[in-house]
Amino acid sequence: MGVDDVLAAARAGVQRLEPQEVVAAVAAGALLVDIRTESQRREQGELPGALVIDRTVLEWRLDPACPWRIPEATGYELRVVVACRQGYSSSLAAASLRQIGLRRATDLVGGVQAWRGAGLPVHRGPADVRP
Repeated sequence: MGVDDVLAAARAGVQRLEPQEVVAAVAAGALLVDIRTESQRREQGELPGALVIDRTVLEWRLDPACPWRIPEATGYELRVVVACRQGYSSSLAAASLRQIGLRRATDLVGGVQAWRGAGLPVHRGPADVRP
């Protein structure tokens, strides 16, 4: 299996969200999680209301049963929307979250690039970084 196959499997049967749908999901209580690197965030800007969680610790911070979870990880029914630069690594991250029980985890189609393309706001910081 190549990376394209893994990506297709991660996206199979999942309702990924367009930028405007992410805005609505967050307004309805979804958690927006930005997994971009610091340099990518500096280049593209910060997403308003997003929590920044490094991809290397994402599952530990969002698993409600984990002792290293963040306070917002309140239950397995939590709607999580993952954002990355272009919408590829976020699909894999959301699939990993679904594997640990966060069945409503999804991602932003086209990533922050699509967010900006839709004319949605970004800011220069500070970001809500969760180590």
